[in-house]
Order: sequence, then structure tokens, then C-alpha cells
Amino acid sequence: MRIAENWKDFEVLDTTSGEKLERWGDVLLARPDPQIIWKTPKSKQWEKANARYHRSSSGGGQWQVKNMPKDSWTVNYGDLKFKISPTSFKHTGLFPEQAVNWDFVDKKIRNAGREIKVLNLFAYTGGATLAAANAGAKVTHVDASKGMVTWARENAKLSGLEDKPVRWIVDDCIKFVEREIRRGNLYDGIIMDPPSYGRGPGGEVWKLEEQVYDLVDLCKDVMSDNPLFFLLNSYTTGLSPSVMEYTIAMTVGKKYKGKVSSSEIGLPVKASGCVLPCGSTAIWESEK
Repeated sequence: MRIAENWKDFEVLDTTSGEKLERWGDVLLARPDPQIIWKTPKSKQWEKANARYHRSSSGGGQWQVKNMPKDSWTVNYGDLKFKISPTSFKHTGLFPEQAVNWDFVDKKIRNAGREIKVLNLFAYTGGATLAAANAGAKVTHVDASKGMVTWARENAKLSGLEDKPVRWIVDDCIKFVEREIRRGNLYDGIIMDPPSYGRGPGGEVWKLEEQVYDLVDLCKDVMSDNPLFFLLNSYTTGLSPSVMEYTIAMTVGKKYKGKVSSSEIGLPVKASGCVLPCGSTAIWESEK
């Protein structure tokens, strides 16, 4: 497992009974997590949570706020700054375990020794976009949600990256890639972090297990003649790292020489010393 252990402004303090207690800067949040099936005793630290998210039996949920000091605040990861704001659908605007993938992207781009163009699909609030731009790449950031793209641009400004060469696109990812192929626009690196389920701006339905293979296969045709990497992330428990690795090997790996690998990614838990699994990543990377 690859572990995001370089955070200073974030940590998982404890996990038990379907919940995790996290520190985001100086704010403590308790949130549900279906992976947490163990029932270890809760410490008094849980009582210090500024807010707790409760799921509704009818779907969705809401925050129970105890003493939230602010509606939004920032956390740092190296040179990058992110706005954190608890949303009505449990998220905070950032998936901190993705830092392991930001570090991978940063290193690959800096070591390439040439100009790199990156396509970030399902790009959310821009963690990978900022990492790639900060490393010197030209980035195309695509997400179906206008609100998320606006949030990503805020993060770029917070990080001092607003003048970097980033294209901010609100669009359905599949349709955008199809148009890029027709236009002949090619990329050296592709990052893909799709949701398990979602809808595009035109109401297009996305189901990961049914569509991810076709999208990866499509994306291989928007890669340059000398690509650097292809990164696919998933939070869907039904897609094991091996399934994702096989998918990339049979698509990108058939067209380009390189190395294919996969692993779970996770976050260290302070109270137990164990690691909380947070999804999986499969990667194709060039041999150079």
C-alpha cells in the first residue's frame, strides 16, 4: 500500500464503528466511512469534534455543528494550498490520500526534462491539477461540475498558481476526450479519478464499473507519441487494484511500452498506528 504520510495540516486521529475523526488544520471533523468495520473504543478526543456528519436513512445527510470556528479555511501540502469547506454531501473539498498521487505526478514531470502536457479528468477541486502545474506542466482540467471547477480555480489562486498555463473546462469527460481526439490535441500525462456514480452537465449518467474500461481505451488515443504516465484512481470497492491494472495493461499497455502497476492507497491512523484504506490506483508509466 502507498501511504500519504507527508501531511502536516491533516491527519486521521482515530477510526471506529463506521466513523473517522480527522484534523483539518485546527478543525476536528467526524465523518462516516464504510470501510471502518471495526469497533474499537472511542477516546475522549472524539468529544472535541467541531462537527459531525450524520447520514440520513432516506439518503444524504447533514452536519451536526458543535462549535465550528469558520465555514471554510485552508490547509497546506508543501507549496499547495486548498480551501476546505464541509459540504452537504459529507465531502470537505479534498481527498488527502491523493497526496501520494500528487507526489508521483510532481516527480515524473520534474524529471521528464521536457515540456509536459497533462489532462486531468474528473478533476474535482484540482489537487492533481495544482501538483502538475506547480511541477511545470501545461494542464487541462476537466470536470462536469461548474462549482467544482470554480473551487479548483480558488485553490490555484491560493497556491499562487493562477497564472500557470491551465485550461479550466466544465464538460462531460467522455465527450471532451472525443472532441480532443478529433481536434488532434495530445497529452503526455493523463490523470483520471472518476466517481463511482455521477451525472454530466447534460444529465449523462456515469457508472464506473460499466464505463471505465471504454473511457481508458478511448483516452489512449489522446496520448502523445512519447507519453509519460497514465494514472487511474478508484474509490469503488468492487474494482480491485488488479482489475484496474488489467484494464490499463489491455489498453494503454498494449499501445505503449512501459510499466504497469497498482496498489491500494491509504492514510495513517494516529491512534492505532494502522493504515486506513482509501481506494486504489493503477498506473502506466514510461520506462524512461
